[in-house]
Amino acid sequence: MSSTLTKVSTDPKDRWRDLGSFIREQRGTARLSLRRLSELAGISNPYLSQIERGLRRPSAEILQQIAKALRISAETLYVQAGILEPPDGTPDLSRLILADQTLSEDQKQALVRIYLSFRRDYENEHGHEHGHEHGHKHAPAPDAPSLHSLS
Repeated sequence: MSSTLTKVSTDPKDRWRDLGSFIREQRGTARLSLRRLSELAGISNPYLSQIERGLRRPSAEILQQIAKALRISAETLYVQAGILEPPDGTPDLSRLILADQTLSEDQKQALVRIYLSFRRDYENEHGHEHGHEHGHKHAPAPDAPSLHSLS
């Protein structure tokens, strides 16, 4: 699965396969079954399976639904799909954590969840997610995992 930890491919076939592998990895990190992720994302189980196998090209809207269900930024999936260019100088820390061979799977999962909860908090505070205004500045992300749920 190291192919999903490399640079985003420019070949469309590879890009969709890499996107599917990335979604599968994120689903595994979140400990969600294919069926549960499809329910959370509001898409059919067979369609999600085809996306994960690189057989389907999901729309930006579907990617946003999958990202929300996985509790990752939609931008991450847009970059994987080639819809957006990767931000200059901003490494994808989640992917780097998942690629670290010195960490156990549980350690990787804990680090990624903590990191993503901090990212959600930042996006919520700065109004970058779903058009939120600064009025929700100090509200925690409603789906951010607590430290107790990570133990």
